[in-house]
Amino acid sequence: MAKIAFIGLGNMGGPMAANLVKQGHEIWGVDLVSANLDAATKRGVKKAATAAEAAKGADAVITMLPAGKDTVAVYTKSGILEAAPTGCVFIDCSTIDVTSARVAHELAAKAGKLSLDCPVSGGVGGAEAATLTLMAGGSSAAFEAAKPYLTAVSKKLVHCGEAGAGQAAKICNNMILGISMIAVSEGFALAEKLGLSKEALFEVASTSSGQCWSLTNYCPVPGPVPTSPANNDYKPGFATALMLKDMKLSQEAAAASGAATPLGAAAAQLYALHAAHGAAGQDFSSIIKLIRGN
Repeated sequence: MAKIAFIGLGNMGGPMAANLVKQGHEIWGVDLVSANLDAATKRGVKKAATAAEAAKGADAVITMLPAGKDTVAVYTKSGILEAAPTGCVFIDCSTIDVTSARVAHELAAKAGKLSLDCPVSGGVGGAEAATLTLMAGGSSAAFEAAKPYLTAVSKKLVHCGEAGAGQAAKICNNMILGISMIAVSEGFALAEKLGLSKEALFEVASTSSGQCWSLTNYCPVPGPVPTSPANNDYKPGFATALMLKDMKLSQEAAAASGAATPLGAAAAQLYALHAAHGAAGQDFSSIIKLIRGN
């Protein structure tokens, strides 16, 4: 089995590291939040004093960090690229901007290391159940080297292309998700005003042309989908703050590339307003409360 350094053991990284432990891998973890590290050690992760220490002798280094600046900082300031042996593959599972992802690839290449940008989709539930969808960007050699570790935490793994392609796929996917959740929320809000029951709307839309993941898997009203956060007072799940982050990334990418994303822009503004009204920590499906005006 492999030795893997795992840097960033929060809501997503912690369960992913634990699933790698279950597969028999030796995981050395690092996190700035002591509570995250303590929780991970209870699940079999070994505590490393520094990121560089974790990377010594590692077959893979996995990072799961909040933003592009954090990934670049770890690659440039922690000593992991120098500490890791030849043949170690660097896998950044963070959701970050494409530019930072490509900078990370360049840094790894200069150090003679293989690298992937490999953001994930599926939320905390998917991380716990090892049913995430992973979108990888990088060389075929890096993808093949990382595959044994990535398949241990996912149900679907897609090689999307060269450096930055994984982040591009994640940004586009989550822009679609953010927009579709608002559309579903507007549909249910309108149904309420028209006296149509949520059960009736769900029965029709879930088997008709209004069908989408936001409706059938993550319905924003309680009842029709018992496992959706709406049935648990909108406990995330995928928090509004994280959706807002991804929507902002989509708009930064659109501006940089010259793409027209008018619905993406409108959705980003709505999630920003929702977060500003105190819902940043609630699941993003709680956007229906903003749509209703409550």
